[in-house]
Formats: sequence, C-alpha cells, structure tokens
Amino acid sequence: MKRLQDILNQIESHIPHHEKVNDKVSQSTIGWQLDHSLLVINGVVEQMKISNPENYKWKFKWIRVYIQITNKIPRGKVRAPKAVNPLEVASMEDLKAKLEQARKNIAELENLPPKSYFTHPFFGDLNLKTTIWFLKLHTNHHLKIVNDIINKG
Repeated sequence: MKRLQDILNQIESHIPHHEKVNDKVSQSTIGWQLDHSLLVINGVVEQMKISNPENYKWKFKWIRVYIQITNKIPRGKVRAPKAVNPLEVASMEDLKAKLEQARKNIAELENLPPKSYFTHPFFGDLNLKTTIWFLKLHTNHHLKIVNDIINKG
C-alpha cells in the first residue's frame, strides 16, 4: 500500500496547478486528471468494500493480459465511464477532500479479503491484488499526462 500512498502524495503535489491546461497534451486540465484519478480510486475501493468475495469470478480477458504485459494504458483510446468523469472543474478544496478520502480508502484496502473485487468495464472482475495493480497503473497513467501538461508547455 505504500506505493499507492506515494502516488497519492504525487497527486497532492499537483493540486496547486489544478487549473493548468496544455492543448498539445490534453484538452483536460490538471485538475480534471487529478479529479478523475481520485474518483476512480474512491469508487473502486467503495465497490471492493461492498463486494461479496464469494461472488468473485476470474475470467480470461485478452485486453487485461495485454495491458498487464505492457504495463501501460494507451493514451486517447478509451473514454472514462460517466461515473468517474468529472462533470465540473473541481476546486482545490474539492480535490483535497477527495484526496483525504482516497488516503482513508487505500488504508482500508489492507483489511479486505483477497477475493474482494470490483468489475472493470474491460478487464472484468479484479480481485484485491489485481485491483491494487490497476489503481497504480491507472493513476500513474494520469500522472504522466499531468507531468506532460506541466513540462511540455
């Protein structure tokens, strides 16, 4: 979980730049990237907490295996589901509140059964171990975009 907490620290360090945008990199602001990442983390962990581990079903999915092998999400290929698509620009206070919730949620992951799960729209059911991998991968994907917005301006 330390790696996830480190990632949350990176998110926190970018909050002051939440209004910055760079059309060469993304149409979205840094705030949107951070907000989306926090919505995903919080939404996924909430689903994990209410899941019934007895209902977990692993299925082979080519797309998941490909992403696991490359450990990279291709840019601009997929749109965020509505549930994790920020509708309005988050303020610094909103982002900080979501960040604090994410810190609590990540800490709670340690206490969940290994077969707690959430259902990803492309990857299918992800158990605790695979969910932690996904959260790291997904959040790092958006942090790379944030870094590009900052550095390619």
